[in-house]
Formats: sequence, C-alpha cells, structure tokens
Amino acid sequence: MEYISLSYSSLVIAVLFILSAMAISSKYRLGLEKDLAVGSVRAFVQLTAIGYVLQFMFVSGRWYYVVMMLVIMFVAAVKNAVARQSVKLGGMFTTLGISIFVGSSLTIAIVIGVILRIEPWYSPRYLIPLSGTILGNSMTGAALALNRLRADITHRKPEVEAALALGATSGQAIMPMTRDALKTAMLPSISSLMVVGIVHLPGMMAGQIIAGAFPVDAVKYQLMVVYMIAAAVAITSMMVVYLATSLFFTPDHMLKTEALRSNS
Repeated sequence: MEYISLSYSSLVIAVLFILSAMAISSKYRLGLEKDLAVGSVRAFVQLTAIGYVLQFMFVSGRWYYVVMMLVIMFVAAVKNAVARQSVKLGGMFTTLGISIFVGSSLTIAIVIGVILRIEPWYSPRYLIPLSGTILGNSMTGAALALNRLRADITHRKPEVEAALALGATSGQAIMPMTRDALKTAMLPSISSLMVVGIVHLPGMMAGQIIAGAFPVDAVKYQLMVVYMIAAAVAITSMMVVYLATSLFFTPDHMLKTEALRSNS
C-alpha cells in the first residue's frame, strides 16, 4: 500500500478533535479551553519547527548539528524535570541532570553501538528519535522518583529521625522511601510492557506500519524501544534516589529540615 502524505490543509480537519475537547470542557465548565488552545498551537509550532530542523540535519549530515540538538533536548528534559517538582531545592538541577544523562546515554549507546550498529553513529535518522524517546521517559521517571522521595521523607520525618538517632546512615534511614520512589518511577514503563500490543499500539510501531514497514519488522523495533525505555527509567531513577541523599542530608547524615519545607 502506498504511503499517504498529509498536507497542512488536511490537518485543518484534525483541528475538529481539539474543538470537540474544548466543547466538552466548556459544557462541563472545566476551564480547560485556553490550555487546549494554547497547547494545540504550541504543539503545531514545536513539531513543525522540529520537522524542518530534522530535515535540515538529514540533508547536511554534520555530526555537530546532531550533538547540538541532543544537548538542547537534554537541557530541556532536565529543566522540565525540575519544573515538575513540587518544591525546588538547591542542587536539584545537577542531581536530575546527572541521573538523566547517565540513564539516557548508557541506554542509547548500547542501542546505537551494539544493537543497531549504526554507521555513522550520529545518523540523525536513528539517533534523534531514539534519544528523544529515551530522554522523555527518563525525564518522567526522574521527576516521579524525586517527587515521591521528598514527599515520603517529609511525611515520615519522625521515622527517619528515629533511625538516624539509632545510628543508621542517611541511606539506611530512607531505604523504605527509596524503594517506594523507585517503584513509583518504574510502574508506568512496567504497565506499558504489560499492555503493549494488546491494548496499546505504540507510536513508533504505528508510525512505521503507516509508513510502509512490514508489521513484523515494526514489532521488532517496538520491542527494542519498550525494553530500552524500561532500562533507561530504572537506571535514571536509581541514580536519582542515590544522588538525592545529598539534597536531604548533610555529609554527617543529619536531616536538612529546610529541604522539607514548601517554597510557598
């Protein structure tokens, strides 16, 4: 079957989907009409811009353009993860940045260098979309892990202080909270693994099939993607809860009570 190319005029019809969502919001007085409108415009502008940028990269074939794009994506991911925190702490950008970088770079290096064996390694056709997928999920995992860890330490402060008083290290004192934070961060990717192919046909698989790839080949790529997402989220979340200890405790294993206070 021939690939069907969409024109911008065809997309005008798709705007009806957003208008229907806005109508529902208006009917039930949800107050989401403005957010839907702004989000739709932003999505159009951002996706159109990135489409032209990627097209330019494909034509130019320069490695430094690809690296620049990856740096921009990485910084945006870290900033977004920080913005998702209910409370902003000093050193949070560094903690999330290192965690996302380690989890994402390790995963993408294995995918590009070992599984796909891309030549050259900076091929934007593969590196940019795969990195975007990994960064997006690592960002979400990091944000969830840190938010949950701080919330649990705050709510279970007496328990943490009692453990410290009995001689436990900071890591030992918050181990139950660390486990809960890791579970919270990893559950979305695990849930996706459970239903992929039955309830949910992911974007990469659907896109490849629509573009003309054989379904079996598309399935192979999608399996690689869901596996790499699970690994990237697990590694990133583990790094977050490990490095976050310095956000909440002094080097002498004393709880920083100011880190548990709200910014408001």
